[in-house]
Amino acid sequence: MYRFTQYIWRCALVVLLALSLSSWGAKSAQALLRQHHDSPGILRYHSQVSIKDKQGYAWQVLLFKQNYNNPVRDLRLRLVAFPGVVEIAHPQPLEIEATSGKLLSASDVYALTAPAPNVGEYNLTDVLPKLPTTDALKLYVPVESGQPLVLNIPNSVVTEWQWLVTEID
Repeated sequence: MYRFTQYIWRCALVVLLALSLSSWGAKSAQALLRQHHDSPGILRYHSQVSIKDKQGYAWQVLLFKQNYNNPVRDLRLRLVAFPGVVEIAHPQPLEIEATSGKLLSASDVYALTAPAPNVGEYNLTDVLPKLPTTDALKLYVPVESGQPLVLNIPNSVVTEWQWLVTEID
């Protein structure tokens, strides 16, 4: 009986240690995979995270698949700033920089009409496969006030984006 009790305590200690160690490397901005009903009986998934810019304003960053009825699905990245704080410049591409210095460009989906001045949406269908799967990114958001605004996307979010694209249909 003593050995069984000792075994249970060791297992509990291992689980507790594993849980505490796994949270040490956590970033402050963690993406969250969410599901929503696109239509009755059809669930869709998207990645959503709140990222702060250098001024401390929070942005909602959403990655989702578009055109589920087509064999090739568009990947869209929607950026939403707090209303009245930032106006996104349309039609301007989103510049994406990997830690290696690789610079890619995503086309503006709202080139003609945006739902609001603080909303941008970009086509990442051809861009995401060219990016490293685990490196952090910098998004250079074109704004009306001049210099692009930089959003730093942590590697944990990029890894989740890759997982959403490759593993979830």
